[in-house]
Amino acid sequence: MSDSRASVLITADALAAAISTDETIVLLDISDDLETAPLERAVIPGAIAASLAADISGPATKPGGRRPLPDPALLQESLRLWGIDADSLVVVYDNASGSQAGRAWWTLRWAGHTNTRLLDGGLDAWTAAGHQTADQPIHPAGSGDFTVIPGNMPVIDADEAAGIARNGALLDARGKTAYEGDPDKPASGHIPGAICAGAKDALGNDGCFKPTEDLNALYAGHGANGSQPVGVYCGSGNAASFELAGMYAAGLEAPLYVGSWSAWSADPDRTVAQGTERG
Repeated sequence: MSDSRASVLITADALAAAISTDETIVLLDISDDLETAPLERAVIPGAIAASLAADISGPATKPGGRRPLPDPALLQESLRLWGIDADSLVVVYDNASGSQAGRAWWTLRWAGHTNTRLLDGGLDAWTAAGHQTADQPIHPAGSGDFTVIPGNMPVIDADEAAGIARNGALLDARGKTAYEGDPDKPASGHIPGAICAGAKDALGNDGCFKPTEDLNALYAGHGANGSQPVGVYCGSGNAASFELAGMYAAGLEAPLYVGSWSAWSADPDRTVAQGTERG
C-alpha cells in the first residue's frame, strides 16, 4: 500500500490485526443523525456510536448549509469524551455509502488529528471478511486529551467554488441524477461550470476504493491533473469528503466547499445549471 493510501485508509483485515495486538484504537461508528434515526444494527466490537449531525457538524443554517463546520470547542469536547488523544489511532466507518464516515475522517483531519483512518469498504467489508460484530456500541471512556486546532484541511466558500468552476475543475460528488436536476424544480441542478464526478465512481465492485492507479486515472479524467485549480462539493459536504478521501489516498489534494449545494441553492442570487452540460 502506498504511503498516501495508508495515511487515509485501513483495510478490514488490517484493522482486525491491530485490534488483536491490543493497539489502542478509538473506533467510531458514524451515523448521519442518531437523534432522528437511532442505531438499530450491529457494529464492529468496541465501536462508539457517533452522530454526524450532533457530534461532528454545526447546526444547519442557510449560509452554512446542512452540515457546516463544528464549533472547535464543542468538537474537542466530543473527541475527548470518546477518549481520543493526540496519538490515538482513530478509525471511522459507516454502514451507508461511506460518505458519513468520509465526512468524519475529513473533519478530524481538519481539526488536526492526522492519525485518523477511514475503514475501506465500511461495515460491509468488515463482515465480508468474516469478522465478528457486536449488538451494541460501547460507552466512551471520557478521558481523552486531544486539542482541536481547526483549519488543517483546505476549504472554499461559495464565491471561490464558483471561481474554480469557471477556471478549473469543480467536482460535483453527488452523482448524475442530482447533478442534472429536475426541470420542474428550479433549485435543483449543479453549480454552473461544475463537473459531474460521483464519489461512488471511485469504488470497485466490492465497495472498496479502486487501486491507486485507477483512482489517479479517474480524477485526472475529471480535471484533477495538477494543471488547474480543483475543488469538491456535493449536497451537504459528506459525499464530497468521501471523494476527497479517495483523492488524498491517491496523493491528490483539493479543498472542500463545506456548505455545498445545500448552501448554494439557499441563496436566490446564485445561478443554477441543469442537464448534462457544465453550463
